[in-house]
Amino acid sequence: MKILTIENLQGCSYEALGIVSGSTIQTKNVFSDFGQSLKNIVGGELKSYTEMMERARMQATDRMIAQAETLHADAIIGVRFTTSAIMAQAAEVLVYGTAIRFK
Repeated sequence: MKILTIENLQGCSYEALGIVSGSTIQTKNVFSDFGQSLKNIVGGELKSYTEMMERARMQATDRMIAQAETLHADAIIGVRFTTSAIMAQAAEVLVYGTAIRFK
């Protein structure tokens, strides 16, 4: 399945099937949070959070693709990611786009 951030495919004939999306909410455990709060004092990358968000993006994308496959889509265009804080130490990752089928 092609996943593209562009809004239109020039020179291709396709039909829009509708919006598809995928999301997940992730949190770190208390022990990781404690270690990361210490890192916050000295500065630097919070690697366990970076890894958590990467896994969340992958999981949300997989869910969006699964939704597009139920529509028999060939690709998803106009793909965007967004995140939001749900509560302390928890974040939602949402990915969405337009499922299309080539003619």
